[in-house]
Amino acid sequence: MLSQQRDIVILGGGPSGAAVAIGLKKLGYEHITVITEARPFKAMEGISERVVEGLKGAGFTHALKDLPEPSARFVTWNGESNQANTERLIDRTAFDQALMMDLAIQGIHVIQGRVKELKSAPFGHEISVDSCGQLLSISADYLVEARGRSAPSAKLKRLRGAETVSLLQYWQGEPMARCSAVQSFEQGWAWMAADENGRRYLQLTFDVASTVLPEKSRLVDFCNEQLAQLTQARPFLADAEPTGEIHARTSTPILCEEAVGDNWIRVGDAAMSVDPLSGNGIFQTLSSSLQAPAVINTLLSQPQRSRLAQQFHQLRITELFYRFARIGRDFYAMEQQWPQQSFWQTRAAWPDNQPLHLPPDISQVEVHPRPVVNAGLVELVDVVTTPDQPLGIWHLSGVPLAPVVNAYHETSSLVELQNRLLAEGIGEAQQRTVLGWLSQQGAQFS
Repeated sequence: MLSQQRDIVILGGGPSGAAVAIGLKKLGYEHITVITEARPFKAMEGISERVVEGLKGAGFTHALKDLPEPSARFVTWNGESNQANTERLIDRTAFDQALMMDLAIQGIHVIQGRVKELKSAPFGHEISVDSCGQLLSISADYLVEARGRSAPSAKLKRLRGAETVSLLQYWQGEPMARCSAVQSFEQGWAWMAADENGRRYLQLTFDVASTVLPEKSRLVDFCNEQLAQLTQARPFLADAEPTGEIHARTSTPILCEEAVGDNWIRVGDAAMSVDPLSGNGIFQTLSSSLQAPAVINTLLSQPQRSRLAQQFHQLRITELFYRFARIGRDFYAMEQQWPQQSFWQTRAAWPDNQPLHLPPDISQVEVHPRPVVNAGLVELVDVVTTPDQPLGIWHLSGVPLAPVVNAYHETSSLVELQNRLLAEGIGEAQQRTVLGWLSQQGAQFS
């Protein structure tokens, strides 16, 4: 297909950019270039088991080989401490390098360098890249923006949450068991992690509007004073000394309300970046990136569906953003020790007062045409919408749900409904699943 001969350039080689590259490769696209540069500071990040499953689903293999085993995660929140769950603590530098190995295995061209200039027009893009001191000029028919929070977006319409800054400091101490911890304090919250080599990562998150930070020369002392008051920080500070400078980075939640065009798309943190408190960093980048190859494929090979593909991507980016934002809001609201502090007051009420999950209501279970991904393309099909799933559910355990709901609305007789489903080729085991789902929504049968 001619569309698969288009030159596609992906800016950013983190999980989101790499996932899009591999997804496009699976769809038959060969002319893919990933432009990436090493992150400017060391970082450790905690990932959950569903991130591991997401990485498997995205097609990564090398990046999964050396993942550490789950380690303890301690939490002190609202004055209560527990060790409720675990997470895998990954070294982001090593992890990002493993992602590049996966791209190389797939035969995807990778350029290590910094984007110096980007010129975009309806007919294509021109990118200037500084690669090891050599200035390269690269042309693209289609552009994927996956440079995370650093991706330029000032000219695009955006929704921003409470302005937030995180200060990251490294410490070095004696070897200790790999672990992490979270603790709230009056002005914000702290995240701490350690590996078996004695490296410690301590990050403090503050409200930009209400926190008066000292000048740069006093930042280390300021952070040390804050950490010294936290019980969860003590094991990380024991026999350890701070090393290097403090790194300040924004952690403000941002939704890009213009995340896709005719010849470009934004994915991962470049499309929406959530509050790190939600604990879903890499998971949300994968969630917004795994759909992108089908969107791109539709835009390039089925231009008559362009608006449908763009609508699909933007709606899902927006839905994901609000879902993660509400997760963070509810966690902030659990902290009741300083309700008058601006940091907590603002975040416990943003982005809205809608519950994370709306209660089921069979009267609002409806069938509507919505865009979905099918065989690598975006197409319009009938799906089932509910208060909690406004974008719709297409299949349930392999069964198209719309015909089931239509049949239920036409008859409430359980026997008749079962006979109609059987005539549709839906066996007894699948019937139990879909009828059980209807019952959970409040359906009653005669």
